Amino acid sequence: MQAEALDWFTRLQAVPADAALQARFEAWLAENPRHADAYGRIAGMWGDPAFGAAVERRAVALAPPAPQRRAGLTRRGWLAGGLAAALVLAVGGAHLSGAWTRLGADYATAVAERRTVQLPDGSRMILDGASAAAIDFDGDRRTVHLLEGEAYFDVVSDPARPFRAVGRFGEVEVTGTAFSVRLGEGADEVVLARGRVEVRALAGNAPPSALSPGDMVMVNRNGLSAVRKVDTERALAWLDGRLSFSRRPLGDVIEDVRRSYDGRIFILNGDVARREVSGSYRLDDPVLVIRSLAEAAGAQASFLPGGIIILR
Repeated sequence: MQAEALDWFTRLQAVPADAALQARFEAWLAENPRHADAYGRIAGMWGDPAFGAAVERRAVALAPPAPQRRAGLTRRGWLAGGLAAALVLAVGGAHLSGAWTRLGADYATAVAERRTVQLPDGSRMILDGASAAAIDFDGDRRTVHLLEGEAYFDVVSDPARPFRAVGRFGEVEVTGTAFSVRLGEGADEVVLARGRVEVRALAGNAPPSALSPGDMVMVNRNGLSAVRKVDTERALAWLDGRLSFSRRPLGDVIEDVRRSYDGRIFILNGDVARREVSGSYRLDDPVLVIRSLAEAAGAQASFLPGGIIILR
């Protein structure tokens, strides 16, 4: 049903003034009250004003029974309020969260921007697109808090002052080395390019993991994963404006592409998000990358106005 709703949304966006199409859409809405609910979830993501106009005449069917409504809330208000809430949760929520995160940042990058920062101790930090970090270099402290995105650190050796990079779920401690930290949806990913580091989970009392060059470890709310070997050239390809990966879930890859695409990408199908893909792409044309990834994963890509891309 969600797929049908998306098809209707796509067609109505393409030819909004087609009276015959509008009539067929209204007939589809009338077939089943769940159709309007499914379309509302899709349209609410982008605050589609056509939805409210199309179903306002059916507000009686859409509204919950009177005892469940708060006093003074009209059917029109219920409908508008539901769409507004969907808009905030599905679109605004992520952007507001990012805005609040960046308020505490000392350095931040825009989408598709990479920035090299010389830290106070002479170490170097490279931020990927849509990334943010806050620093604390005071006295014997050398600490960077990665707030969003991904960063690469080339650390100047100072055994008396260990360097710490802190993510959402874990922290990396070194004296002098080169490594990357990536904040994923539910885990931090640490890849070591040179030297040695210790990675600790912020929660719990699990012992730290020591990494050697070419090692990678994930940290989530439950602790540390097993350390495994990775191709560091692939893992750090973003430093050269590329995305290179082997047998990674499509959802994880799309998460990386979002830092280079100044639009919105949604995956509506969990099975599609879990499909493994491999490839190597330049990131200067993210739309082409997304088209190729969708084809590789056997997914359908819909390109909507405003830079919205939906994979299903």
